[in-house]
Amino acid sequence: MRIDRMRLLNVALLLALISLGLSWELWLAPLKGGTGALALKVLPLTLAIAGMLKHKLYTYRWVSLLIWLYFTEGVMRATSDTGLSQILAGIEVTLSAALFTACAVYIRLRLRVLPPKDKAGKGAAKADQTA
Repeated sequence: MRIDRMRLLNVALLLALISLGLSWELWLAPLKGGTGALALKVLPLTLAIAGMLKHKLYTYRWVSLLIWLYFTEGVMRATSDTGLSQILAGIEVTLSAALFTACAVYIRLRLRVLPPKDKAGKGAAKADQTA
């Protein structure tokens, strides 16, 4: 039950970060003279939606590493931009940190319920010793 709630939280945070990135770069505070191409930065995040919905542990692992790029961009733009863009950057930092934390908690919960993997050859060696 907790794993399902953490999955929903992760997906919600991911979708919030995607919508923030799109709305920020296309409508709310696009770069002056920009074409909106910076909105493509959310493309890697969209690839994670399906994996998160299917409970793929690998997806949560790589998202927890990828999210630091968005955190770094948010910190950089929060300190260099002004006005609405600075506020949006602060929101991006908050969402990124929350998504990282949620991914880490989800991974930890999943690893507790997964059965341990039998090392190749170890199981066969034990069977030979007992026979």
